[in-house]
Amino acid sequence: MRRLSYKKSEAADPKVNSLWLLPSGPDQVGEAFARPPRGLYADFGGGLQGEKNGCLLAAMNQTVNGYTRRWWKEAVVYQIYPRSFMDSNDDGIGDLRGIIDRLPHIRGLGVDVIWLSPHFDSPNADNGYDIRDYRKVMAEFGTMQDFDALLAAVHAGGMRLIIDLVVNHTSDEHAWFVESRKGPDNPYRDYYIWRPGHGDRPPNNWPSIFTGPAWKRDGDNWYLHLFAEKQPDLNWDNPAVRGEVHDLMRFWLDKGVDGFRMDVIPFISKAPGLPDLTPEQLKRPQDVYANGPHVHDYLQDMHRDVLAHYDVMTVGEAFGVSLERTPDLVDEQRGELDMIFQFDAVDIDRAPGGQWKPWRLQDFKAIFTRHERALDRHCWPTVFLSNHDNPRIVSRYGDDSPQWREKSAMLFATLVLTLKGTPFLYQGDELGLTNYPFERVEQFDDIWVRNSWRAGGGDEAPFVANQNKVSRDHARIPMAWSHGPNGGFSTGRPWFLIHPDAARINAETQKPVYDHFAKLIALRRRHLSLIYGDYRDLAPDHPQVFAYERALPEETHQIVLNVSGEPVAFDLPDHAWIAGNYDTPSPVLRGWEARVYRL
Repeated sequence: MRRLSYKKSEAADPKVNSLWLLPSGPDQVGEAFARPPRGLYADFGGGLQGEKNGCLLAAMNQTVNGYTRRWWKEAVVYQIYPRSFMDSNDDGIGDLRGIIDRLPHIRGLGVDVIWLSPHFDSPNADNGYDIRDYRKVMAEFGTMQDFDALLAAVHAGGMRLIIDLVVNHTSDEHAWFVESRKGPDNPYRDYYIWRPGHGDRPPNNWPSIFTGPAWKRDGDNWYLHLFAEKQPDLNWDNPAVRGEVHDLMRFWLDKGVDGFRMDVIPFISKAPGLPDLTPEQLKRPQDVYANGPHVHDYLQDMHRDVLAHYDVMTVGEAFGVSLERTPDLVDEQRGELDMIFQFDAVDIDRAPGGQWKPWRLQDFKAIFTRHERALDRHCWPTVFLSNHDNPRIVSRYGDDSPQWREKSAMLFATLVLTLKGTPFLYQGDELGLTNYPFERVEQFDDIWVRNSWRAGGGDEAPFVANQNKVSRDHARIPMAWSHGPNGGFSTGRPWFLIHPDAARINAETQKPVYDHFAKLIALRRRHLSLIYGDYRDLAPDHPQVFAYERALPEETHQIVLNVSGEPVAFDLPDHAWIAGNYDTPSPVLRGWEARVYRL
């Protein structure tokens, strides 16, 4: 599916603003719409209306509860971290063919979109987020032919594929930077941000997100890297850089990918003159980095020049963007991004310096009420509690003890899949995978952890104890598929640690958790109130129960969650109980019990 052209038809339903007549049968659709079942259903809202055969009327601009329906609002997204998903060639590293082999597992959940973390050629200073060649597949993952086969298989399975767009920075091994560092007269010099220092001191006091200064000396000048030294920042003020980014986006869109997750995209515009940060700004430098003066100009230009010509979705990683600023990026009237990842919920247990802190359920619930009030009908949220940068849900928010691991995994599945917004799941959530019990600093792979340890030093035991709560590496442990060697991930030597519980907690043994995810995904697909319905917290001050409703005028669902292992009496609705993580309801909420009622 590439650049779109449709034939407009008269609206048969007065509730529908406009309809589009699409011929039936692949041979009649032609190249303008190359994958009719997936594309046509998306525009109906994931198959919620319409017929599979015959002439299909796709409601492109239908509204529900004031929201314009879009396929990506009604979708459920599953993120794959390729290195740790499945190894097909026994080299110990997950790869694209391994993903193809495991597509039935993903398709069985009923998800609509797969988000593939970086698969590009990279020296792996930051596990693929340092890209050496945007038009080449990382050799460890396979070839471009393997990527094309994966894309075709995803589409054949009725799903879509989005990929990471990492364009705030490149690898220092990218051809642009190799040329740029040759000297001030090189035509690629201005592709990056170079400045003279102050003797042996960098040009300003900006810190890297990965600790240490955000500048690296190279010859007589310094280059900016807001992340690792091997990740020099691109100079988006240079029109040639923006043109290069637009071209590489078209390269992948013309292949057939269905959109992008945009890595730290608000960082692309830098403060004029690169002034020193104040002591207050140094406490949260990301708030400055994400507020450059031209970020909206550049994103609107990207949308106008590239994205508006394709039927795709975009979601931006918005580290440093406050809830109040979120509409500036996602208001559909502005033409920038479809959605962003807003970090309030995953920052609830974070203190300065990456330290863990305790959190209260009341504060957690208040986040979603604030979102409901701050985002109007032109803004669409995401719902996520996990990804490649966060610990495992069940260990972080739930209870990963043998008694409660499965129930709490199911409870948070219920939460993520019934809140307002597009849900994003991460590989292994559907199995209730838990954090790895790290014992030594040397076991960690994450550059953030290694740099933090080198910068801070001190006693290893408390440092490791904190990382056991907050480290990104918990999510990067290879998937457990079976009770076999290496959890069925690889017959070779795995690139990273295998969880000691892999023989007990894997895809073969965790069918109850998997089936609960699939049931909730199907439930969401059947009920528009669980997608577009208004959200209201029914017990904001309750320290143990998270109860809320999702309401449309014609239908309301009430969700009741006991976020603890202790039974609790609660005023439960006298209506149909349609889903839960226990076989039958009881007069009181049992430990980690989740219920969905249709009122």
